[in-house]
Formats: sequence, structure tokens, C-alpha cells
Amino acid sequence: MLPQTVRIVESEGKTYYLLGTAHVSKKSVEEVSQVIEEVQPDSVCIELCQKRFDSIKNKDQWKKTDIFTVIKEKKVLLLLTQLIMSSFYKQIGKQLDVEPGAEMIKGAEEAKKRGINLVLADRNIDITLKRVWSALGFRQKLKGIYTLFGMLFFSAEEIDKDTVENLKEGDNIGDAMDELAKDFPGVKGPLIDERDLYLAEKIRTASGQKIVAVLGAAHCKGVAEYVKKPFDLSEIEKIPPKSIIPAIIGWGFCATIIGLLAYGIISGAESGIENIFWFWILNGGFSALFTAIAWGHPLAVITAFFVAPTVGLHPMIGTGWVVGLVQAAVKKPTVLDMENVSTDIETVKGFWKNPLTRILLVVIFAGLGSALGRILALGKIFTNVFVN
Repeated sequence: MLPQTVRIVESEGKTYYLLGTAHVSKKSVEEVSQVIEEVQPDSVCIELCQKRFDSIKNKDQWKKTDIFTVIKEKKVLLLLTQLIMSSFYKQIGKQLDVEPGAEMIKGAEEAKKRGINLVLADRNIDITLKRVWSALGFRQKLKGIYTLFGMLFFSAEEIDKDTVENLKEGDNIGDAMDELAKDFPGVKGPLIDERDLYLAEKIRTASGQKIVAVLGAAHCKGVAEYVKKPFDLSEIEKIPPKSIIPAIIGWGFCATIIGLLAYGIISGAESGIENIFWFWILNGGFSALFTAIAWGHPLAVITAFFVAPTVGLHPMIGTGWVVGLVQAAVKKPTVLDMENVSTDIETVKGFWKNPLTRILLVVIFAGLGSALGRILALGKIFTNVFVN
């Protein structure tokens, strides 16, 4: 008898067995083997893209990470997001004594053992995260970053097996999705709804008459609805173009700063020098302070102090990128450091200790410090010019 977590959908001569799982559930792992054994499908689809599949299967993948390329291609926040989410799942997995994503890997193993066609049915994780980020407004992005770092600084709450199993129930998943939509209105579309469509199309086109799909419970309802009809995936595989608004704001902010500094100099040499002093001290000082908080190398801290006030006047060049490249040059991660990433990210101390993740933190923190310093400097200079 199939588990209650299986939805059976029939369409156009095919039968789809959609198994709803929790990603940190031992019972889900067992159910994967049970369903494949009973159904004897022609294809097994799992909710992983090639990148996530490789990261779970190949623990030493971090040895191939080129941190300089990550910084230059502005993928620091993307990589840091994936690491923090992985850390969060690892904490829960340790509590429940199960490897996160074990049920997906079990599906792949069962397919290989039985000579069954395996389909990696999920959309590329990078595209999903970029579409999620693009869908968020400014306030939602700030809230998302706050939530992300909250996951890093605060350990996952204690959770028991019954709680995990209850999450697979339809009503509970629906409630969780409703809460997500309330907190982050822009997230549910690209994170859940679009992936429902993507997963459904990959499952629909899998070879054979009997298809077993191993899915997170949150996707079962949507996939069951969409798997009955074809869908063109091209639109939801695109990376949205960057908005010009941040660039306009950035250039406007820099133009304002330069204008105020110039006006101060024209008004009087003493006033102009004082404004330049405050701009340098606040911008460079906060960037250096935040770099130090991220345990940046002393040379990276010094670089932040001298680079932030100059780079800060050009919105297309990030202070964090420059400081991060210096940190990477003086503390380049070794192969052993790369190998240890998967275990170091399980704790906050490990995040700061590992040279690879420390570089990512230096990039983020140096940039945040510079941004805060520029805002405070603008207020100080404005007061000097128009009030004092």
C-alpha cells in the first residue's frame, strides 16, 4: 500500500505518483524506497537541479570554488545565501539525525540501482534565487537580508520528528505558504509557483508511462494541477534584467555628495576641508570597522579605510569587491579550507573562521559599512553647508 503522502494523477495515458516529502525526514527516505519498489516506474523525477544534485553528492565540490571569480562576477550574496541556507538545514538535520536532501539522493540511488531513467526536474538554483531577489522591493530585500543573517546568527530551533512529519500535511503546508506570502509577497511566485510549473513540465515530459516524482510537500498540490497540460518554460528560465532605479539612486547620491563637497570648498577653504574630513572619516571609518568585525585581514581593514571614500564616489564600483579581493589575495583559501566549508558552515564561529566564507563576509560587511558611512557623511555635510 502506498503512503498517504502520495498523490496519484492520471493524464494522457500516463500515471504520475507524486510523493510529498520533508527534506529532513527519515520517514521520507524510507517512503521513497517503498514507492519506487511498489510502482516500478519507468522514470524517477527528483526535486533537484544539476548544481544542487552535485553539491549533495560531491562533498568536495568546494575545492573547485574560484573566490576571485565569485567576487568579480558579483555572486558573493548569491553564494552566501546558499551557504547560510545549507547551514540552517544542516543544523536541523543533525537534530533529526538525517542528511538534508537524503530523500532526493535515495530516489537517485534507487533509480540507478534498478536501471530506471532519472530526471533532475528542478530549475537551476541560481536562476531561482536571482528571480526571487528581482521580485522583492527595497524594503523586502532589507527584510530578506535581515532574515538571512538571522538564520546565521541564531541556531535553528529545536524540532522533533513529529513536527517535521506534520509539515507534510496539506493544510499545514498551505498555512506555511500563506505566512510566507504575507511576510514576503514577492517570494512565493518565483520560489514556489514558478517551480511548480517547471517541475510539472519536467515530470510531464519524463519518459515512460509510470512516473514517480519525489517532491517537497509544498510543491505537490501545484504540480498535481499543472502536470496535466504542457507549459513553455522559456519565460521562467530567464534572469530578469536589472532595474535602472538603483543605478539612478546611486549616481544621484554620489552627485549630491560631490556637489555638497564642491559647494563647501567654494564657500570657504576651512568649511570645505572639514566636509572632506568628515566624509573620509565616516565613510572609511565605518567600512574599516565593519571589515574588522568580519575578521578581515589588517591589510583589508586598511584598504577599506582608504578605498571606501574614493570608490564611494563611484556607484558602479563596490567598496566590498575591492576589499574582498584584497582579503582573498592575502588570505587565499587552501584546498583544505575548501574541503572544510561543508562542516564549518554548521556554526557561526565556523563561518567566521573558514577563509572562504570569511572573504564573503568581508565583501558584504565592508560594503555595508561604507554605505552607512556615506549616509552619515551626507547628513553631516548637509548640516555644515546649510545649517551651520
